[in-house]
Amino acid sequence: MKLSSLRKSGHAPSLFASFLYFDISFMIWVLLGALGVYITEDFGLTPSQKGMIVAIPILAGSFFRIVLGILTDRIGPRQTAIGGMLVTMIPLLWGFFFGQNVNELYFIGILLGVAGASFSVALPMASRWYPPEMQGIAMGIAGAGNSGTVLATLFGPRLAEVVGWNGVMGIAAIPLVLVFITYILIAKNPPNQPAPQPLVNYFKVFKQRDTWFFCLLYSVTFGGFVGLTSFLSIFFVDQYGLSKVRAGDFLTLCVIAGSLFRPVGGMIADKIGGAKLLNVLFVAVAIFMFGVSTLPSLPIVVTLLFLGMMALGMGNGAVFQLVPQRFQKEIGMVTGVVGAAGGVGGFFLPNILGTLKQITGTYASGFMVFAAIGLAALLILTVAQISWRKAYALKEESA
Repeated sequence: MKLSSLRKSGHAPSLFASFLYFDISFMIWVLLGALGVYITEDFGLTPSQKGMIVAIPILAGSFFRIVLGILTDRIGPRQTAIGGMLVTMIPLLWGFFFGQNVNELYFIGILLGVAGASFSVALPMASRWYPPEMQGIAMGIAGAGNSGTVLATLFGPRLAEVVGWNGVMGIAAIPLVLVFITYILIAKNPPNQPAPQPLVNYFKVFKQRDTWFFCLLYSVTFGGFVGLTSFLSIFFVDQYGLSKVRAGDFLTLCVIAGSLFRPVGGMIADKIGGAKLLNVLFVAVAIFMFGVSTLPSLPIVVTLLFLGMMALGMGNGAVFQLVPQRFQKEIGMVTGVVGAAGGVGGFFLPNILGTLKQITGTYASGFMVFAAIGLAALLILTVAQISWRKAYALKEESA
């Protein structure tokens, strides 16, 4: 499938608007993680507290993804995105003008979860504008908005050196306003937006086994990506004694791998199938994270993390090549639910790394646990594939 096909179907401005909205929102969502070394220095946090501070926006995003997913199905992605960006301005201004104690950080982190919920709006917008054979690439392009983490990790520490972490929160509101205006001007709701249903109907997806399969798989791929994004700067500073800016640079390098290869994962999944690709990627994640757990020299660990994040990013694209094939009418709700599961995974990973560091005195055990999680995901995928084959066989028999 050629990229030129995107211009012949769908609505390119809306796809671009979805990318922009997701990109800037994702930047804001992980901002506490990018500024984590500055925040923890100001407040003298323990390793477990460090993990908690950067993980709260991720967990809050999980809840808000379901809320925004329902709103996307009921009132449309355009209106939902506009409302989401307006709410996202609140924690940025709060952090800029106040943000003087840990309790405030908790509340700021919760509200930042609305930015993370942009996933549940941007991807359904992209999906509904394009035909089934283009789901992987369309959702991969919109999903590549997770490259917003690059903006947070690359510029956040540098700006914090000059204006402090509170100042960075205020500066982040400027690009958000620009994207907000652009989105209003160019984004359109897809023509096949489904009619609103009774609220209870949206929760029927929880009765579907595939919903839980996708949740578990995405909690590993996206949870691993965003969890590492939130915690690696702290890891680089604690483990290798890097400066805050240099740690942000290495984190940015790893994030680029996961972000840029998400659409690549979607394209490959369109050709060979998302499940086949995920089989390879989960093995790769397990191998790379086990390598990191040996805590080798800095160049080697950065290489392993780069490759691991690349595999996780491609896995994100592969999972969401599969989701629209199974849930087209409920794509907003299912995207919210599956995205929420990814956020939950991203919440637990920094806490696992921080807590095990505090208990054992080393990060090795945390990365070893993540390697084992990668193998567990492979087992879950195998069970899911068996279920899909049985369902397909029954469908063929009844045809």
